Amino acid sequence: MAETSDSSLEKPTIIQQAMASCCGAIITSLLVSPLDVIKTRLQAQSNPFPKGKCFVYSSGLMDHICVCENGNSKAWYKKPGNFKGTLDAFVKIIRIEGIKSLWSGLPPTLIMALPNAIIYFTLYDQLHEALKYRLKKGDEYIPVLAGSLSRFSSLTVVSPLELIRTRMQHRKLSYKQLYLCVSTQVAADGWFSLWRGWSSTVLRDIPFSAMYWYNYERFKKMMCKQVGAHEPTFLIAFTSGAASGSIAAVITQPFDVVKTHRQTALWESETLEIPQRDSTSTWAVMRKVVASNGITGLFAGIIPRLCKVAPACAIMISTYEYGKSFFSHLNEKMNQRP
Repeated sequence: MAETSDSSLEKPTIIQQAMASCCGAIITSLLVSPLDVIKTRLQAQSNPFPKGKCFVYSSGLMDHICVCENGNSKAWYKKPGNFKGTLDAFVKIIRIEGIKSLWSGLPPTLIMALPNAIIYFTLYDQLHEALKYRLKKGDEYIPVLAGSLSRFSSLTVVSPLELIRTRMQHRKLSYKQLYLCVSTQVAADGWFSLWRGWSSTVLRDIPFSAMYWYNYERFKKMMCKQVGAHEPTFLIAFTSGAASGSIAAVITQPFDVVKTHRQTALWESETLEIPQRDSTSTWAVMRKVVASNGITGLFAGIIPRLCKVAPACAIMISTYEYGKSFFSHLNEKMNQRP
């Protein structure tokens, strides 16, 4: 990204921002998805998923609930493995199953991640600019508000899609059957039934987004000032994204643990008709986790999550910033033509 004053460049249009976020989501999913394939394979090896069991698949951008159909976790891969660790799994999966297996969860990831990323990042920039204009000053809490509102909006839009996708995956429904299934549910329980499980995701992702954007804007501004840049270079955006994503991931980890417990229980209850005996409120699940595993149980899986979230945040934001810079310079060149 060139070190040019922001005022001399034409800002990217909303369509260009959407295109930049779309490219960022695709690149991030391509690079980060193999990490979660390996993590889930290692998890399945030590604790096989019985038929009908739900498990979480994540690309670092989006979480998906997957239902094991055949037992022994074979709902999403063909050959079992005996892996000694991450590197061993990486090598064996490529050698035995082919390199494509590292992206076995990519199609559903992209189906969910693309609309989510487009709404989230584009709306964040639009809200950020609007709030700066209305407040007439560089309020440092603008990223907190813009990040929270944009994440709230993207989650609200995508949540019903996740419910529909999971039901199609488990029951092998045709589109006509899916329409009947959803319309019957809406008639019985109302439209809000399409957003079940939404609250547990909001409790994790709203604080994450608020902290992420607050720290990202601070780190970006500080690093640009140190190197004398008027706009973030790819390295500045990458480093700021990784650092701010890591901080937000550590602080919100207890909510991620609770969200995973609640969401898997919810899908088993709704799609598999397994009754829930215990209360699934956030605080009830949190108390249950602490009673079983102590306070450290609320931070279970923090290392695997950091291994996904930090690079995902870094790749996504740096690609997005690069895309916006590209379109800004393109717009400037177009306007300079006679």
